Amino acid sequence: MIIPASFVVSEPLTAPTGRNTEPEVVLMDLARDAEDASLRELDGTAAVRTLQKVPADPDNGAEVPSWRVQYTVPIPDSAPAQWLTFSFSTLVASDMDTEFTQTLVELFDAVMTTFRWSYA
Repeated sequence: MIIPASFVVSEPLTAPTGRNTEPEVVLMDLARDAEDASLRELDGTAAVRTLQKVPADPDNGAEVPSWRVQYTVPIPDSAPAQWLTFSFSTLVASDMDTEFTQTLVELFDAVMTTFRWSYA
């Protein structure tokens, strides 16, 4: 079975200068602005998890809806604050049931519980 999903880790750009970029403030802003957000912890570091259900948009090449889960976490002891995002996306094809999609999201969440910081 082909599972239409992706898992990407990236380092986003930092917040614009002149704004309060304290990690706690940024996380609260992300949680407040998201449709479905919750505060989490990744290896002792505060993070925010968001879930977005994106409708199909054939005009922009998205023929089927998708679900996107993202964890955003500041890198500990980085000054100014640097960030990592862990993103999971899965397409919701018409022949897939919602339960399968929820299971994929739960699998990603389970993977994220194993995250550990490691420094060389």
